[in-house]
Amino acid sequence: MDVFTKKKRSEIMSKIHARNTKAEVLVFRGLRKKGVYFQKHYKKAKGSPDVALPHKKRAVFIDGDFWHGYKFLKQKQRLPKKYWIAKIEGNMKRDRIATAKLKKEGWKILRVWEHEVIKKPTITVEKISNFLLKK
Repeated sequence: MDVFTKKKRSEIMSKIHARNTKAEVLVFRGLRKKGVYFQKHYKKAKGSPDVALPHKKRAVFIDGDFWHGYKFLKQKQRLPKKYWIAKIEGNMKRDRIATAKLKKEGWKILRVWEHEVIKKPTITVEKISNFLLKK
């Protein structure tokens, strides 16, 4: 059972952004500083990668820890059962499908967690940059 009213929950959820999160902005800035040109939220590829180099078929997804199930099995016991478990499991399934489809189409995929970017932005941006520029 939710501790908030439907109106309050709606207000809270409306403040959560799917694009241009703190982690994404850190990565975008870091890549630009390094002179890496990329497409943001590339809609022509399955799953809309957060960072893409379409001509090299390279895609990077910056996955939010909560929404994409980081340590999901540990969290599972603490979540209100019905809605959140189904939502996160659905997100994880969608991620697996998008990754498989892109790989089948010849894309190379890198997934990084939000907490990696926040805690070690320089190292994570370097990792992403190396992945994108690899021949």
